[in-house]
Amino acid sequence: MIGQLYGLARCPHCRVANPRLECVWSSEGPTQRRDGGDRHYWGSFICMTCGSVLCASGYERSDSFEILDIFPEVKTAHGDIPPIARKFLQQAMDTMHAPDAAAVMAGSAVDAMLKEKGYDKGSLYERIDQALNANLLTQGMADWAHSVRLGSNRPRHTDKEKPHTSYDEAKQSVAFAEALGNFLFVLTASIQRGIADAAKAK
Repeated sequence: MIGQLYGLARCPHCRVANPRLECVWSSEGPTQRRDGGDRHYWGSFICMTCGSVLCASGYERSDSFEILDIFPEVKTAHGDIPPIARKFLQQAMDTMHAPDAAAVMAGSAVDAMLKEKGYDKGSLYERIDQALNANLLTQGMADWAHSVRLGSNRPRHTDKEKPHTSYDEAKQSVAFAEALGNFLFVLTASIQRGIADAAKAK
């Protein structure tokens, strides 16, 4: 059996850096396939920090495993998101093991996205409402934004009794920031590339 999984910078589940990943199952050899493609070893590995399992394909190298693909993939902020917002979003994704930090970085990412669109006056939640009134955001996006913790504070009295962000709350905050980036920037860039590609194909 393969021992540990090396070469993965972060656990795709808890995002801890340089995770210790112990093999709990591995194929006895390259798995069979009928399409003529390369055959790979497969293994399942448990993160010793969060206890979650990931699956990997690759090549066996003595007592280690050379990665080709992992499932789930380690998330990265999309390249079409503007640089400042993208860096904040990536930090939010990378600090999921520290929920308070992840929520702060998610809020900073949303803040940078709104500033990129010209909304830089007022609190973060006020600017979300401004973007809604200008039809930049849908009502659903605005409602989602107001339901999650973005940054170190939010206008809710419950913060006094519950000052820290839970893992599930941070997960929702990061998910919203990523969805907003996709909605405001990635989708637009994809459409523009599609139009350009269609024009070239004529």
